[in-house]
Amino acid sequence: MIIEKVLGNLHELPAPHAYAGLHQEKVVLPSTQLVKRIQRVTTDHGQEIGIRLPSGSGDLRDGDILHVAETNMIVVSVLPTDVLVIAPRSVYEMGVVAHSLGNRHLQAQFFDSASEYGAEVMVCAYDHTVEDYLVHMGAPYTRQERVMPVPFRHAEHSH
Repeated sequence: MIIEKVLGNLHELPAPHAYAGLHQEKVVLPSTQLVKRIQRVTTDHGQEIGIRLPSGSGDLRDGDILHVAETNMIVVSVLPTDVLVIAPRSVYEMGVVAHSLGNRHLQAQFFDSASEYGAEVMVCAYDHTVEDYLVHMGAPYTRQERVMPVPFRHAEHSH
């Protein structure tokens, strides 16, 4: 089977019970594979499928529906990512930490207090040198396993 489009997302269905009776077969992916438009994957039931999304398609996300049949559906399930959740105490501290992380070309995602974090935080993929820096700076942070809404991408640039 070759999947050529995402049919929707379980987390954004207008009628949340639309697929209530169907068995969910999962394609479990690490965050790094969400950015690939073309790939071969295996479901948690051992079924091998191909994914070939058109150019310009968005990244895959947790809950994406890849296939629906009479009794089951195939859904993307994203593995948690090892991250640092940084909660600066001031705009100054945020600026200093963000500047340093930017100099390392480390991608960060930002969340407000209405998010699942319950605070204004900056989240980046775990890196021991960043953790050492945060300890040295005294910046408040925690290390967590999180399913990220958007995959971290390598930041490309040139000087």
